[in-house]
Amino acid sequence: MHAPPTDTAPLLIGAPLLAAISTNIVAILRDRYGRGPLTAKTYALDDLVVVVTRDRGFTALEQTIMDHDEPNLVVTMRRDFEHYMAKLYTEMIERLTRRTVLAFLSQSHVEPGITMQTFLLDAPLEGFGAVEMVKPRRPPPA
Repeated sequence: MHAPPTDTAPLLIGAPLLAAISTNIVAILRDRYGRGPLTAKTYALDDLVVVVTRDRGFTALEQTIMDHDEPNLVVTMRRDFEHYMAKLYTEMIERLTRRTVLAFLSQSHVEPGITMQTFLLDAPLEGFGAVEMVKPRRPPPA
């Protein structure tokens, strides 16, 4: 684990932060896969960030494999590739949120074509709250 970089750019919050994350994820995917998704949407809640990409994210190689009824091979290949991509994703999320990424998870789904990148941060993001359910304490004896 490493500390997030300091940045002199204004801190993004709310919709501008979500848009920046989506835009950066799509750019990374296009750069590294040679093809990117048509849509990306980022969700944030407390210390959790989830990016969902949809449509046309498969390369010609992957589509050929799927056309020969081997979708699990594509999912496995993408899972392995995401292992190598984790550092790029993590650095980008840390730069934009100014939080440390504690965990990164990625999952691909073939039909429909959806990929999800999930980041657990070390602290909540401003403006994205969540309600935590905790076991109620017993009231003190009277």
